[in-house]
Amino acid sequence: MLCTPYPGDNPALKDEKNGRLTASQIEDSGSKALFARLDVTSEVEWQTAIGAAEDAYGRLDVLVNSAGILASFDLEHTSEQDWERVLAVHAKGAFLGTKFVTPVMRRTGGGSIVNISSIAAMVGSPSSTAYHAAKGAIRSFTKSAAIQLAGDGIRVNSLHPGFAETPFTVGPFAKPGVLERRLSGIPMGRLGTAQEVANAILYLASDESSYVTGAELVVDGGCLAQ
Repeated sequence: MLCTPYPGDNPALKDEKNGRLTASQIEDSGSKALFARLDVTSEVEWQTAIGAAEDAYGRLDVLVNSAGILASFDLEHTSEQDWERVLAVHAKGAFLGTKFVTPVMRRTGGGSIVNISSIAAMVGSPSSTAYHAAKGAIRSFTKSAAIQLAGDGIRVNSLHPGFAETPFTVGPFAKPGVLERRLSGIPMGRLGTAQEVANAILYLASDESSYVTGAELVVDGGCLAQ
């Protein structure tokens, strides 16, 4: 199942076109795909999307909570609206997805949930206050869920990417001096790629990580090793 998150009514945060395109590409390759548009802050839409997947395939083995938005403001310039929106999309979204997929996975003997956090959950920065808080919430929530669901055969892990080339980072890295500063702090000397992050997600989603739950997998080119 492919879900395009669209927090609230902001059209800039909807990507239904690329979601449907991805589903078509999967089907063209000979596999099956189901597209569902999803507001990750809505209980009703989570239940609808998960129900559609279960109806289509009879089970749901993997959930990747990856919706995200960014508010690049320091503490004093972060508005209440910024704070609530970022926490809702990241932390509430991961909570609702995990909550509603749990009974479906339990019925079929288990599954794997991968929550996309960030190295921002482990370190601070001069800005993005709400983003750091939201990613930290995902990190702690993942461990709590992992303990609660281990007996049901449901594994819950968090992934912590560092700086990578994705549509999410095009804007911030285009600002003067930002990319150079980021690269100077990465021991491997380059940004990560979306594929490298996807490969890490695949590991946590698959049976290759069958004895891994409540873990934090960092994919950051060595940033946190310093």
